[in-house]
Amino acid sequence: MSVIDLEKAFQDKIDAEIKIEPKDWMPEAYRKTNLRQISQHAHSEIVGMLPEGNWISRAPSLKRKAILIAKVQDEAGHGLYLYSAAETLGTSRDQMVEDLNSGKAKYSSIFNYPTLTWADMGAVGWLVDGAAILNQVMLCRTSYGPYARAMVRICKEESFHQRQGFESLLVLSKGTQAQRDMCQDAINRWWWPSLMMFGPKDSESTNSDQSIKWKIKRKTNDELRQQFVDMIVEQVKLLGMTLPDPNLKWNEERKHYDFGEINWEEFWNVVKGNGPCNKQRLAARNKAHDEGAWVRAAALAYAEKRKNRLKTKAA
Repeated sequence: MSVIDLEKAFQDKIDAEIKIEPKDWMPEAYRKTNLRQISQHAHSEIVGMLPEGNWISRAPSLKRKAILIAKVQDEAGHGLYLYSAAETLGTSRDQMVEDLNSGKAKYSSIFNYPTLTWADMGAVGWLVDGAAILNQVMLCRTSYGPYARAMVRICKEESFHQRQGFESLLVLSKGTQAQRDMCQDAINRWWWPSLMMFGPKDSESTNSDQSIKWKIKRKTNDELRQQFVDMIVEQVKLLGMTLPDPNLKWNEERKHYDFGEINWEEFWNVVKGNGPCNKQRLAARNKAHDEGAWVRAAALAYAEKRKNRLKTKAA
């Protein structure tokens, strides 16, 4: 078959909602787009452990400590699923980790913001994981099979994380004035970075149209961002808190909430590596990687020893 015929057959398969599997023929651009998206998603899960791990030793109760430890463990598992899915596209995990540690690969800009108070753990769960869920639920139907299957379990766990985060803020919102102030402050600081999680506006998103044609994505960045705003505006009322946007109001004609303009200069600044914690996050990842070298070496030595033992028994 010619390349044109292969591309047509490939697109017909996607249009018919048939998953693309690792051994199927695919355009090189499709492979690269998926590899970039899945590996960046994996990196985000791993780096995302850092701002939350920062509070494990300072959680206000044993219950909250146990919940936070479990959540951080979940994020590590999500990274594992996603690295495994990305490996099916022909790039080794070692290479992906090297790209992350060197700063070559990107991860979600949200994780370059600091977690300053305990209330941030609730805000991250409610807002950050809430934004992630809207992105990720549609990925359960993404066209690349290994990615779609990994997302099913990830979404179930992320949904729990969001509910846990909201519950944590709900407790604070019913507490002392200091606790309520802390809750509002966390919402104020995490609201705009959460809106940035959906990526650049559609007019500046160079890959969006092709990704939607290939059904890697099902909705555009702006569609998902609007859906998120509509959802959170209603939920924040239950907390008795407000969102830090004076332009936020219901638009009867559109049947959606209007909201203010995102600070895109800040967004691109963080993406380019100049956010509040970019250097800190990469330094932490490199430190952990270097200090874990002996664990990787021991695991490889054990695997080799076990393989040789099995060979000897077989002989």
